[in-house]
Amino acid sequence: MATSDPRTDEVWEEFHSAVNMSSEELRRWLLADASGEEAFPNDGGVDREGERIVEVLNKRRTDVTSDDIALMERVTEFVQEELERPRPEDDQWRRRMMRVGHDPLQPDSGPSDT
Repeated sequence: MATSDPRTDEVWEEFHSAVNMSSEELRRWLLADASGEEAFPNDGGVDREGERIVEVLNKRRTDVTSDDIALMERVTEFVQEELERPRPEDDQWRRRMMRVGHDPLQPDSGPSDT
């Protein structure tokens, strides 16, 4: 049985709290978003960071790398900062959040200004 590092455990828990979409939900969202008129990135492909988030979501805690930890920290920080701000009325904000695996319309989304 592999032992885990306390810092990895902390980052893992924070990431999985911030990312409230499953890997399959995120993968489907990224594919649908990339096929839209305002596709991101411009080449019509799926956002690479979004793909990496899907990959991390499919990993076991003991299999994450230092690059995965850095990604999880960036995503968690982004989601937390965005949720602390007043929620804009536009759809672009939700799309930005969903590209990193956080659907602000889900009940477990965090603080709300509504």
